[in-house]
Amino acid sequence: MSDIAATIVAISFLLFSGLTHDWRWVHKPWIKPAALFCCLCLIASLSSGVRASWIQALCLPRLFLLTAAAENWILPKASRRAALGGVFLVLALWLMSQCWEQYLTGTNLMGYPRWGDGSLTGPFVKPRAGFTFLMLFFPGIMPVVLHALHTKKLSAWAGGLLLLLLATLTMVLIGQRMSNILMLFGLFLTALLVKRFRLPFLGVLVCVVAALASLPVISPPTYTKLVLKFSNQIQHFASSDYGLLFTKATIMVLNHPWLGLGMDGFRTFCHLGMQSSGLSSVGIPALVSPENAGCNIHPHNYYLQIATTAGLPGLMVFVVTSLFWLRAGVRNLSAERRPQQAMLFVMCCTVLWPIASTSAFFSFPTAGWIFLFAGWLMASAESANNTQKGFR
Repeated sequence: MSDIAATIVAISFLLFSGLTHDWRWVHKPWIKPAALFCCLCLIASLSSGVRASWIQALCLPRLFLLTAAAENWILPKASRRAALGGVFLVLALWLMSQCWEQYLTGTNLMGYPRWGDGSLTGPFVKPRAGFTFLMLFFPGIMPVVLHALHTKKLSAWAGGLLLLLLATLTMVLIGQRMSNILMLFGLFLTALLVKRFRLPFLGVLVCVVAALASLPVISPPTYTKLVLKFSNQIQHFASSDYGLLFTKATIMVLNHPWLGLGMDGFRTFCHLGMQSSGLSSVGIPALVSPENAGCNIHPHNYYLQIATTAGLPGLMVFVVTSLFWLRAGVRNLSAERRPQQAMLFVMCCTVLWPIASTSAFFSFPTAGWIFLFAGWLMASAESANNTQKGFR
């Protein structure tokens, strides 16, 4: 449904631009590299000879059109951005409530228990609460926290800190490792941007450490997954499932550096045995991946997936597009006057952080979050820029 909704938005935006003869958005700096990226993905997909691959590539522009629609059509008005932030806050609070109900009673409101490995699923059947809560946390909860910290009312300040601590403790209890790490990374970026947040951030770190230390008592399954399993995976990363995936994807990129393997190329070809002589100049040794080793529907990293799709040129063009997004979003950044823009900037930096295990980049709901945030951030920054010009 989310993919259908995004496609409808993209088509509607094109129709709106045609009917109003307003194509100014095509001159935004990020549009050209985004269009080039789509072309590179299509060329790579056509060269792969897989029909489903080039059909997916033809549909790829809808994601960037979603970003353009959010930036130029849906979210230029402050009232709409505030309303969307309110929706994110309500959804975040709902997810938190379901996680706590599941933790305290054993099931959520729909009667679903926690996942077999101990993860809290919140309102979902499967363990999707961690990533979803991360996506809701920075645009929904953190602007409220920052606003509270910038007021002089003790009650608002205390309420903001309580909400922050409750949210971080919820993420710990959810028990999904990458979501916890990325939340802490985003909070660290927030502390760098917002001087007033630095002391609360230290308090959050102390509380997270205390929560982790108490997990063997308050939630043994979470401790097993979040601490023991994670430590074991880090110590033996090369032989872990993620290490095997990354090895297979790296070999694909080394063997097909210029074109890649097209859309969904990793899933299509990962069952094959592969080897590469590596690149000693950059410290990459010779790599070998047997048949059916390191095989999955995607390589669990956005940048490896992009590189296996469109090669190193496609990867570089996408990085340029992302940098244009962030450069546009950082204009007139003020956590005190515009906390939502500041947290959207942190959210985009967090979700685009390359050293992470991730879901599939081109699939929903992941793609929906990323491309919506990019457009939302740029709309907020452009609004702030227009406001600044109005005061001159």
